[in-house]
Amino acid sequence: MQSHTQEMAALAEAARNGQTRFNLYAGIHKAMRAMLADTLHRIGRTDPDNPEEVADTAQAVAQMLAFCHSHVQHENTFVHTALESRCAGVTQTVAHDHTGHLHHIAELGRLAASLAEASTQQRAASLQSLYLLFALFVADNLAHMHVEETALNNALWASHTDAEILAIHDALVATIPFEETLWTMRWMLPHLHAGERLAVLQGMKAGGAPAEAIQAVLEAARPHLNEREWAQLLRGLGQAPVPGLVAV
Repeated sequence: MQSHTQEMAALAEAARNGQTRFNLYAGIHKAMRAMLADTLHRIGRTDPDNPEEVADTAQAVAQMLAFCHSHVQHENTFVHTALESRCAGVTQTVAHDHTGHLHHIAELGRLAASLAEASTQQRAASLQSLYLLFALFVADNLAHMHVEETALNNALWASHTDAEILAIHDALVATIPFEETLWTMRWMLPHLHAGERLAVLQGMKAGGAPAEAIQAVLEAARPHLNEREWAQLLRGLGQAPVPGLVAV
């Protein structure tokens, strides 16, 4: 396994210094790690003798891959462009990874599509092939996100103010359709810690998001928060939990 001693030392130093700069990568990467792990587990436990379950898994994989494709394009367009304008060459390795991810996504998409059409006799083998290749995709992405959250994030902090990084983030988010945002929040909010979770919702409110949009985000996240987490979030937003209603 590749050593990340320098990166880990930098993270430890930031923690000791109480570093609280805006981190463009942190939230979305927590969501992606959860999505990737859940999808891998879902493929592994899918019953090849249940055609409806197989079809549902194929659809879930396709949705995850579409999100990953969109994520690569967002980072290339907004984050890498900003970094290259002030730190020429710093994104070269990560951009190469992105190219590989797009090829990987295309191949996984073909396997997912063939799984949906596989005969009863083919399903077990198709699921195993998809499982193995998706596991490699997860591994590649975990290592890739580590580089982004250390080397590239440090480059962003060194070359941009928090206000500038926030502007990059906001410009990126403004291009995402609401349905994609809602799906992302379903994965992001439950996998953030309480302070991060509240900050996301408060940021939406401060940014002028309609009350209906914020409510939709809350409803998407609620089934995946426990009772304590849900009550704490509502208190932070100045809302009283409804007696008798418990998140699961």
